[in-house]
Order: sequence, then C-alpha cells, then structure tokens
Amino acid sequence: MSYPFDPSRRQFHRFLLGSLAAVALPARAAEGQDWLPILPPQPGDSRGKIEVLEFFSWGCPHCRDFNPLVTRWAEKLPHDVAFRKVPVTFGRAAWSNLARLYYALDGLGELKRLDETVFSAIHDKHIDLFTEEGALSWVKQQGLDPRRFGEAFKSFTTETRLARAEQLARVYKVDSVPLLTVAGRYKVVSQQAHDHSDVLRVADRLIERARKEMPRAGRR
Repeated sequence: MSYPFDPSRRQFHRFLLGSLAAVALPARAAEGQDWLPILPPQPGDSRGKIEVLEFFSWGCPHCRDFNPLVTRWAEKLPHDVAFRKVPVTFGRAAWSNLARLYYALDGLGELKRLDETVFSAIHDKHIDLFTEEGALSWVKQQGLDPRRFGEAFKSFTTETRLARAEQLARVYKVDSVPLLTVAGRYKVVSQQAHDHSDVLRVADRLIERARKEMPRAGRR
C-alpha cells in the first residue's frame, strides 16, 4: 500500500533547509528570514492567550519527523500560551479523511494516545488510513468501538471542525506543512534553520515578542 505523494516536499525543504550555510540563528528572530507577517493579523480562538498553531497532516512525512519534537515542546509551554494542531487537506480526499480521523479520535478522547501511532501506521507500516473503511478496521485493532468511532468520524461536530480547519488554512495562506504560526501575527519560515529544533527556537522568540505586544489587560 502506498500513500499519496506529498507535493509539499519541495516547499518544506525550502522552509527548513534554505540556508545550511548559516552558522547560527540570530539572537532575535529576523523578519523575512525567520518569520513572515500574517496580514491581516488573525484573531485566535484562545481568548487571553498567545495562540500557537501547527498546521500539519498525518499523511506528511515531514510532519511525522517533526511530531515528537513539537509534542515535547508544546507540553512545556508556559500557561499563557495555547498550542493547537490544525490538520490540513490541500483539497485531497485522502487527507480530508485523515483530518476526520484526527477529529474523531479527539472527540473520543483517544487522540493523545494514538497520535504518534497513526504516524507510524501510515509511514512505517503503510496501513491504509486514508479511507473510512481502512480507519474503521484500524481503530478496532487499537481497542476502540468501531460503531462509536464511525459515528464520530461522520458526525456534524467533526465536519464543522474540519470546515473550520480548512478556513484557517486559507486565511493563514498555508502552502506547505508542517507550519507554525504565533499569535495570529507571525508565520515561522526559518530559512536559516539547520534542524527542527531551530524552528522551535524561532517560535519561542516570536512567543516572547507576542507576549510583549499583548495588552496585559487582555491576558488572564
């Protein structure tokens, strides 16, 4: 079983490895090299917090490589930062089903347990999770009730969340994944990044910048 070709590979390599000759990231994240402004700035869904979004897909091999690192990083973020993953589809039916799988598992409270397992199933074991039938068969093997999963997979809530994710991908002009955005204002591009850790260091600096810019009265 082969999974759909990922046309974002070229964009991602530009995003991540654009300047291997750079010796180090600057002390401050530089506009144009490390980040781009999001215009117009977007309001977040986490009131009073600095919202960090990771646009990703379980079907993307680069997202698979990034996932363990960004997961550990997100777990250590300060209390005034809200981290959220947004599955993208790029208009592909296969990736739309992966996004439905994501929201169905989230709705059943199984997302944290199975997040990395889904990546492994797709990229290591080449299991077909791109269709409802394939996902149903797989979740049964993970100990989930296939009836409950099937209902969650096709639920109104899942479809609503998927529509919201696609709207976010449009307004943030997402053209490659993984992609981090900070506070609805900054898009991490990291042309000087040597590895995934450098990407997260840029995000840390943008979080600090956003914290200074946020009115204290707006924070809880």
